[in-house]
Amino acid sequence: MDFQNRAGGKTGGGGVASWSETNRDRRERLRQLALETIDLNKDPYFMKNHLGSYECKLCLTLHNNEGSYLAHTQGKKHQANLARRAAKEAKEAPTMLQPEKPRVEPKKFVKIGRPGYRVTKQRCPETGQQSLLFQIDYPEISDNIIPRHRFMSAYEQKMEPPDRKWQYLLFAAEPYETIAFKVPSREVEKTEGKFWTHWNRDTKQFFLQFSFRLEAPKMIPPPPPNLRNLHVGMPNVMPPRPPMYQNPPPMGQM
Repeated sequence: MDFQNRAGGKTGGGGVASWSETNRDRRERLRQLALETIDLNKDPYFMKNHLGSYECKLCLTLHNNEGSYLAHTQGKKHQANLARRAAKEAKEAPTMLQPEKPRVEPKKFVKIGRPGYRVTKQRCPETGQQSLLFQIDYPEISDNIIPRHRFMSAYEQKMEPPDRKWQYLLFAAEPYETIAFKVPSREVEKTEGKFWTHWNRDTKQFFLQFSFRLEAPKMIPPPPPNLRNLHVGMPNVMPPRPPMYQNPPPMGQM
């Protein structure tokens, strides 16, 4: 801004600018700064009419220059209209379908019946620990299939009324039906040597052996102190016997 050739100013010296001139200079600097950071050509609501002024198609307002329009876009009216328009478009626009997740089709097998099995009960002669050995025969098992197993609680199955005293051991291998064994609901020891599985590909037999964990012996609590010391200091006196009833003497001896 030229402060030198202002009326009342000296040549070579700057005069005091009025409030209107200072405000106009500030708006011009803000407009230049906004034009450097904002591209009005990408604004869908910015329009230049045939008179050389600028219009906001969203708010239907008229502006003399780009700075005025930029100041308008930061106002409450323009921001409220933007939010209202976005809500209207979101309501009218069709709901975008989420991309469907790829579904893994389960393998389909024709069941051919139940496999043969053998269950052996064992007990360690040294510790008395009980164990079970399962041998399941799968002579017609499908290629590249390894038998699977898992323990199921009594509350998961739907075949019998649940009883917490029992649990179920399931074996599955296609195309055979899944079989289950009812075993006591005791803790299974899964340490090395106490729980092992083996699949024999040559004989098509699956082996599983597990041991029940030894339960700690139940300790009988000692009697209370008042009962434990009850016999101390008491004499060993037998209670008196009840009197013996005798037959009455004959009438002549009375």
